[in-house]
Amino acid sequence: MADSDVPLTPTPPLLLPDAIHSVINPGTALLRLETTSSREGLLDGAWWPRTRDIAIELPALISVLTAHLGPITRVGVDASAWNDLPPRLVVDGRVVHLDSDPVGDDTVLVTRGHNDHFALLVVPPGTTADAAREAMARAVRADNVTQAAQILIATTPEPE
Repeated sequence: MADSDVPLTPTPPLLLPDAIHSVINPGTALLRLETTSSREGLLDGAWWPRTRDIAIELPALISVLTAHLGPITRVGVDASAWNDLPPRLVVDGRVVHLDSDPVGDDTVLVTRGHNDHFALLVVPPGTTADAAREAMARAVRADNVTQAAQILIATTPEPE
């Protein structure tokens, strides 16, 4: 049998990991991803950065996601949620383009390839640990149909 006669086994698509949550850099960020491959929920996961400095926070997120999803090419962010947004970052030797809009939708949109998007709820820095955990747990439910902003409103404690 010649090499050209060998049947090719299709490479399965890279999916979100089956882990419940992952600490990106201990003490700096927490990432939770939907644990099903169905991607039927409105959000694919949640990310809790500790600062509004995207040049510090985003590289660790991209590195972790790249390990599970393959190369990340673009990240869409809410311009009003971050300080000093550059047009691109170099992460692990790869250029990642940042698309920013002042949309205020409390998400980050991660793109691999040309058209495969993953939407993550962004829990604002300074959120209490209990509220962040609750928001992240709601976001990763496979049956979630609640918009990111509504999840954050519902999980923010009332001022005393």
